[in-house]
Amino acid sequence: MMILTDLDRYLIGEGSHERAYEKLGAHLTEVDGQAGVHFAVWAPNARRVYVIGEFNLWDGTSHAMELSDGGIWTLFVPGLGEYTVYKYQIESQDSETFDKADPYGFAMEQRPKTASVVVNLDRYPWQDEAWLSHRIKRQALDKPLAIYELHVGSWRKVPDEIWGSRYLTYRELAAELIPYVLDLGFTHIELLPIAEHPLDASWGYQVLGYFAPTSRFGTPDDLMYFIDQCHQHNLGVILDWVPAHFPKDGVGLNYFDGTHLYEHADPRQGEHPDWGTLIFNYGHNQVRTFLISNALFWLDKYHFDGLRVDAVASMLYLDYSRKEGQWIPNQFGGRENLEAISFLRKVNEVVHGVFPGILTIAEESTAWPMVTRPTYTGGLGFSLKWNMGWMHDTLNYMSQEAVDRKDHSNDITFSLVYAFNENFVLPLSHDEVVHGKGSLLNKMPGDEWHKFANLRAYYGLMWGHPGKKLLFMGSEFGQWQEWDFDTGLEWAAVTSPAHQGLQCFVKDLNELYRREPALYENDFESSGFLWIDAGVTNPGVFSFIRKAKSRAEFVVVISNFTPNPHLAYRLGVPIPGCYREILNSDSQRYGGTDVGNGGDQVTEKISMHGQPQSLSLALPPLATIMLKLEVSPDLDKGQT
Repeated sequence: MMILTDLDRYLIGEGSHERAYEKLGAHLTEVDGQAGVHFAVWAPNARRVYVIGEFNLWDGTSHAMELSDGGIWTLFVPGLGEYTVYKYQIESQDSETFDKADPYGFAMEQRPKTASVVVNLDRYPWQDEAWLSHRIKRQALDKPLAIYELHVGSWRKVPDEIWGSRYLTYRELAAELIPYVLDLGFTHIELLPIAEHPLDASWGYQVLGYFAPTSRFGTPDDLMYFIDQCHQHNLGVILDWVPAHFPKDGVGLNYFDGTHLYEHADPRQGEHPDWGTLIFNYGHNQVRTFLISNALFWLDKYHFDGLRVDAVASMLYLDYSRKEGQWIPNQFGGRENLEAISFLRKVNEVVHGVFPGILTIAEESTAWPMVTRPTYTGGLGFSLKWNMGWMHDTLNYMSQEAVDRKDHSNDITFSLVYAFNENFVLPLSHDEVVHGKGSLLNKMPGDEWHKFANLRAYYGLMWGHPGKKLLFMGSEFGQWQEWDFDTGLEWAAVTSPAHQGLQCFVKDLNELYRREPALYENDFESSGFLWIDAGVTNPGVFSFIRKAKSRAEFVVVISNFTPNPHLAYRLGVPIPGCYREILNSDSQRYGGTDVGNGGDQVTEKISMHGQPQSLSLALPPLATIMLKLEVSPDLDKGQT
């Protein structure tokens, strides 16, 4: 029985087959009672296609594929089983011959080998029904989302007798990472791309096998086990997905059948000038099928809870990183990539329709409108968008010497001008700690104590600011060196009290964040935020209120980015009562000076900052504190 139907061919050619991975590629099956493998590959312009592998000594003459409608070549080979290693040998119309990995292959050999491997993805005994059944509520926009971003290959390495050190496997990662992330209080893990890639230094962003999890860390079943264990421990897992470009490696999608099948032929459209990679031709229906199916594949077969979509800005603009004359306008003469826009809308519609409750997160660094608005209103349909502007501005502010920060207050306040235009994630990602940028800790000015105090104060501001949270590994304990993909994190640093204090602070931040609805329920509504003082009264001191959906519940956030304590700082508040300090980044527990506000602070009927009541507070140096109204007592009736 053939695995491909006429309807499959039609839908693939139309660009609307959502699960082409069930039809194309290599599948264990039976035909006329014989067990074997059915191969199918789209190569419409090839003269001939053969299946080659160890089973035929890489000589394809005995295993010629048959061309059928839609440019799809098929062949059933009886007797082959799981773990068969294979490629497609493609002869072009110009009689050139290419040995290609399977675009839909479910596994690949370990680098430097590049052949595809037949595997069964349907036998793993998933036990995450409880997580999946509640995912739509857990990942709603009014729920807490604190993401720990991770590069699997360099989170931690283990000693090895031969190589000195080696990667953790997916199963070892489950045993070590899950308890660590749970203890820190994060809600989700985000994996840098783990689809198969030949070059370690690409961090996974130059994908060779779009449907194959990298074999560096284990088998497909091992990856499923890792995700299953995360779900059983109430941790979501987000995959960094790369539909914007692919490498030029000869065994990959490049010039697949002797023509520019997956990429544009014109380099002004088809080559990325910065990355040396090729750009998908989103106008080809079969390419759209390939990418849409790939997005669904990871959500379906591996139960990922969302996709962080890489380099969206490069997809939206035809002139992205190109000079005049180096790009081709669209049919209306504009710079917008209409085919890519259509594709992004379609993929968001499909994945949200098939898997309600999953997240799609755009890495988009421009002012493109309505990235996180529904497609039926003209938006791109993403759930969330990285707030690159917030990241850039606030890191610029924090890198200034304290005496100079008064001239940069706009770097702290400007994000609130547009904070509610999109559904934002605040990202302190891997991109901010590489290529000579230094670690987050080393971006902070001053001596060691000042660096740690600044970073704690900055994290406090970030967790108070509207938007979901993302922190790259190593930043939770203040790694000194910038991230090096080739080595593990500097775990020895955690033996130092200062690093332990920062790590403890991140843990307490996440615990507080998850406990206080005011810090997450209204992330995307202007009604959930109110400035008290945007650094006007005292330059370097910023204060605001975060409100829960219940207006009676709110948290006051005050950040003092000066090295001077203010021991009688008067802060205006809207409601009289007793306020309790629920967070203080200057606590001795974290390595601070322990200046703070023990016990309840009672309001006085003294107007300040445009508010009818005020508190007299001790503001510690280089610190963020948070206050919560504990009780509104029966005070003087004139105060109520």
